[in-house]
Amino acid sequence: MNADDFATPDVPVETVTPEDLKARIDAGEAVTLLDTRMESEYEEWRIDGETVESINVPYFEFLDDEIDDEVLAQVPDDREVTVLCAKGGSSEYVAGELAERGYEVNHLEDGMNGWAGIYEAVEVERYDGAGTLLQYQRPSSGCLGYLVHDDDEAAIVDPLRAFTDRYLDDADDLGVELKYAIDTHVHADHVSGVRALADRGVEGVIPEAAVDRGVTYAAERSSASPASQARQDADEATLAADGDTFSVGDATIETVFTPGHTTGMTSYLIDDSLLATGDGLFVESVARPDLEEGDDGAPDAARTLYQSLQERVLTLPDDTLVGGAHFSDAAVPAADGTYTAPIGQLREEMAALTMDEDEFVELILSDMPPRPANYEDIIATNLGQQSVDDEEAFTLELGPNNCAASQESLAGD
Repeated sequence: MNADDFATPDVPVETVTPEDLKARIDAGEAVTLLDTRMESEYEEWRIDGETVESINVPYFEFLDDEIDDEVLAQVPDDREVTVLCAKGGSSEYVAGELAERGYEVNHLEDGMNGWAGIYEAVEVERYDGAGTLLQYQRPSSGCLGYLVHDDDEAAIVDPLRAFTDRYLDDADDLGVELKYAIDTHVHADHVSGVRALADRGVEGVIPEAAVDRGVTYAAERSSASPASQARQDADEATLAADGDTFSVGDATIETVFTPGHTTGMTSYLIDDSLLATGDGLFVESVARPDLEEGDDGAPDAARTLYQSLQERVLTLPDDTLVGGAHFSDAAVPAADGTYTAPIGQLREEMAALTMDEDEFVELILSDMPPRPANYEDIIATNLGQQSVDDEEAFTLELGPNNCAASQESLAGD
């Protein structure tokens, strides 16, 4: 039986939205989850939290008319249980079977796909440049993006294709025109929204240094500083070279070349206040160096990353905020709820940033997590070398990002 082809339960089953579940977790409520996906899916990606108890019992264990007592014994009967699956089909069925047996249950609407649809915008309160800076957060994958707006203009850094309409709607709500969609690098964990936004009239910007990886779309020249190049055709993108600037109202976005995670990795300094570091530096770790050149090329990439951090990032003023393109479960948000931190604080908390080069390389090669799921297909899609529809793109990027060098936090060592 396909996990999506289940009969409607004979008893009413309450539905919980992903947003409501996240609100409960954020509020510190004790939550018990029964995840009915296969064990391999569960081990790769699940909902966690300090107050979350997660139990994995695959849906097929509940298909018999007489469910085994050992299966039922795994489900708590003294508190409410939220049942979830991939898309919401098997979880509703399993919740119904449990409700018939007296369990207090509900099920997660649209399952983990619904969880992946949560996307929150949080203001970066310590940003002191022109205009306002928002950080977009996708808790299912840890993806982060940045929208800066001033006067009647806005730019989005590291947009996701799945939320193309969201950016445009948010711009409309703010009364601004979304002028630029900017990528820090060729992402390996999510499908970029730069080209989708370019199709909607936004100027797409990609690092000039990323083109050598095989990008199939790009303008023939980089934008001059300040960036005033006319909007590109939908199948092109403006190339950002080191030192190029882009204006959004009175805010200036400066291109800062920071290779290491990839050969084209580029950061963007937003009005001298926040450095959007992409996958170069996170609030809890530094980048992994193996996604472009593999294990053989990782040591050299790690040395390049060290130089970028020491010469381009850590030379900025200590109060410059760092905002990466991702966060992991090990990351601790700032007081404003954003995953940002001043460079000075990161230097104090992250020993990797004060090591010599050899120590640094040894450290970040020692504990790299598994590579992101489907990363080769995602890279090919972001290069423009293969095409996928919206549903395929959404499916490709489900799961954790795994772009940091360590599975645990390096901060506080």
